[in-house]
Amino acid sequence: MRDKKKEKTPKLKSFKAVIEETTEVSNCFEEGLKGLGKYSNKVELADPKKCEGSVDIDACVAKYYPNESRWDYVFGYKGEAFFIEVHSADTSEVGVVLKKLQWLKNWLNSQAPELNKIKAKGQTFYWIQSKGNHILKNSK
Repeated sequence: MRDKKKEKTPKLKSFKAVIEETTEVSNCFEEGLKGLGKYSNKVELADPKKCEGSVDIDACVAKYYPNESRWDYVFGYKGEAFFIEVHSADTSEVGVVLKKLQWLKNWLNSQAPELNKIKAKGQTFYWIQSKGNHILKNSK
């Protein structure tokens, strides 16, 4: 019979460690939200001190997937990874963002499994409008 007190849940790696172990983005870690570049002001965190860093996924993996619709960014916050796409919010762009989301999910499964393990529970993927919301209310 096992002693349940001695059994431990394996500790997840830090955001920075996961990024550094993910070959295609290993040199792309930035402190705080710096990896989001000019869009760092689009993310407001309740406790900025708990931001573990960020990565511009799109820029880092462009050489590997030059013709793919790549997702923009990831940042670590309070032990979890959150993924954001800054993109125009037009009805005609919904399919484009969905294609980027599918690319990201495939990439996480095939190239970034450790990052996939620390993705946030609940809301994980965010589409942040770059210039207003122009998606028609009755569109799919």
